[in-house]
Amino acid sequence: MVNVLCEPHKVRCRLPLTFGSSALSSPPPSPPPPTADPSKEKLRRLQCHFTWDFEIKDKVDVRHTLGTLALRLEHGPSRNQATYLALKAYLCHLEGSSREALAILREAKEALQRDHPGTFSRQVLVTYGNYAWIYYQLTDYNRVELYLGQIREICRDLSSPDPYSAPIPEIYAQKGWSLLAMGFRNGELAKRCFQKALELQESSEELQEGLAFSTFASWTHSWDEKVKKEGQRLLEGLIRSQPENYEAKIYLANILKEDHGRAVSLADEVVQNSLNPELLRAATKVYRPCSLFRAISTLKTIALHHDHHLLHYDLGIYYMELLDQASREERAQIVEDAIESFRRSLVANPQSIYARLKLAKLYGERTPRYEEEVYLGVMEQLPTASRRCQQAFYLQWGEFLLHKKGQRLEALRAYQACCDIPGDHPMEQKRLEQRLRELAGVFQREGETEHEGAVCSLLRALAEKHLGGRVGEAPS
Repeated sequence: MVNVLCEPHKVRCRLPLTFGSSALSSPPPSPPPPTADPSKEKLRRLQCHFTWDFEIKDKVDVRHTLGTLALRLEHGPSRNQATYLALKAYLCHLEGSSREALAILREAKEALQRDHPGTFSRQVLVTYGNYAWIYYQLTDYNRVELYLGQIREICRDLSSPDPYSAPIPEIYAQKGWSLLAMGFRNGELAKRCFQKALELQESSEELQEGLAFSTFASWTHSWDEKVKKEGQRLLEGLIRSQPENYEAKIYLANILKEDHGRAVSLADEVVQNSLNPELLRAATKVYRPCSLFRAISTLKTIALHHDHHLLHYDLGIYYMELLDQASREERAQIVEDAIESFRRSLVANPQSIYARLKLAKLYGERTPRYEEEVYLGVMEQLPTASRRCQQAFYLQWGEFLLHKKGQRLEALRAYQACCDIPGDHPMEQKRLEQRLRELAGVFQREGETEHEGAVCSLLRALAEKHLGGRVGEAPS
C-alpha cells in the first residue's frame, strides 16, 4: 500500500553538457530560486471547499459522505442544493473525477440561478472558487484566471478589503451546511459559522435552522448538558415556525428520549410523513430502547421501499440484539433474518467492512470455520479500509482468536495491530482496553506472567496514545 505521508521520489534533471574552458574552470551556475506561484497564492485566499480544511480521514470517508449527500440532495430543502452540489464536486475531484466535478459545478451554478436569483453574485463565490481550484489542478491556467477575475470583480462590488474573499453571511452559511454534511463531528465548527452569519444579517429561516441543527450535532459529540438545553430550545422554536420540518422533529426526539411519550410521538410523525430514509432510520432508534419489536417491524416496512444500505444494516443490528433475549428455538430463524439483512446491506454497499464483520459473527453461530474464512477475506480489504474499520477488524479478529480458537498470543498480536493504527476513535479505544484487560486476566490465570506484562505495557501505550490525542486537539 502506498504511504501517502511519504514524499514522492523527486525526478532529477541533468544539466546540459557544455563545451569550452569556462565549463572546465568554474562550477556550473546555481539554479535560480523557485519563483512564487501567484495563482496559488490567490487560490489560497478564496473561500471554498478547497480552503476550508475539512477533516477527511480517507477514501471510505469520501464515499460515505457522497452517499449521505445524495440523500440530502434528494430530500433536503432546495435552498441548500447548490451548496451540496459544490461539496459533491469537491469530493468527486478528491476521488480523481475532475471532469465529473466540473459538470456538477455547472449544476450548482444553475441551482443558484434558479433558487437565489436576487443574491446570485454573493452565493456563487464558493462555486467559482471550486472551479478555480479544479482548473488549477488540471493546469488550465487561462480558466483559473477567468474565475479569479470573476471573484475579484464580485469582491470589489461588495467593497471587500480582500480582493479574493468576502466576509458575508452567505459564505458562512454555506460553510456551516458543508461542515454538517461532512459529519456531525463538525457540529461545533458549523455552529460558529451560523452564529457569525447571524451577526452579519437579520435572522432568517435558513440560519435559524442551521444554528439549531449544528447545536444538536455539537451535543451528539460533547454530551454537554448546557448544549443539550440550548439545542432543545432552538429545535422547539424551529418546529413552532416550521411545523413540517421533520429533520428538526427527529433531532428533538433524540434530545427528549427521557420523555419517552413525547419522543415517540415526534418519531411517529416522522415515520408517517417523511420519505427521507435517514430520518426514518433515526425514528426507529427512538422506538428501540422500549420496544425492539416495534423498531424491527417499522424498519422492515421502511426497508421494503428503500435500498439505502444503512436501513438493512440497522435491521441486522436489531436482529442481533433480539438474539440476546431469544429462546433456543427462536435463535435459528433470527440468525437467518439477520444474515439476510446484512447481505442486502452489502448488495447496496459492497465495500462495507462493518457488514462483513457482522456476517462473520452470525456465520460463527453455525460454523466457526466459515467465520474464519470471512475474516481472512476481510483482511484483503484492509489496505483500502478506513482506520476505524481496521481497528474494528482487529478487535473482532482478536476476540475470535481468543474465544473460538484459544490462541492467546495470536489474539495479543491482533490487539497490538489495533493499537498501532493511528487515530483516536473513542469507541474502538474503549473496546480495545476492555479486550486487553480480559486478555491480561487470562494470562494471569494461566501463570504466563511475561505475556501478562506485555499486555500491561500495551495498556500503558494505549493510555499514552489517548492522552496524546487529547493534548493535540485544537482548542474549542
